[in-house]
Amino acid sequence: MSSNPAITDPTTWALDREIVLVRVFDATRAAVFAAWTDADAFCQWFGPDGYTCTVRQMDVRPGGRACFDMVSGDGTVDTNRFDYLEVVPVERLVLDHGHDIDDDPTRFRVTLTFDEQADGKTVLTLRQLHPTVEQRVEGIGFGAVELGLQTMQKLADHLGVA
Repeated sequence: MSSNPAITDPTTWALDREIVLVRVFDATRAAVFAAWTDADAFCQWFGPDGYTCTVRQMDVRPGGRACFDMVSGDGTVDTNRFDYLEVVPVERLVLDHGHDIDDDPTRFRVTLTFDEQADGKTVLTLRQLHPTVEQRVEGIGFGAVELGLQTMQKLADHLGVA
């Protein structure tokens, strides 16, 4: 790995920069989508175990923004920002996720798809595309997969389908 990784086009998908999480929820697409887009619902479940969340702003539309704080059990505050690029109700969200600062070098692209199965359950697929291979490796090393799966479990609990 280079010490000065090149940032690649955030719209070109590459497996070596991607993290994917998938979960099936025994809930409607509308309910799962609403959990991601309703400010009152969002912080009732978002974040890994031991974290709380406070939404400061949530404007879910292309060009809109969500700003929220994640607070760890030891009181550490991590600011977050979603910049919404695409919003297709109950089907898809595309956003850039990073800290709540301009020009955040750790920002990454997220695509969420909400697919309804024939039995009415919803398949939620969360795809993260990191700007560099190194950033993806750091995220995985930090626990992005495990922490993401904890967050998905909290969503299931919120939906009452654990």
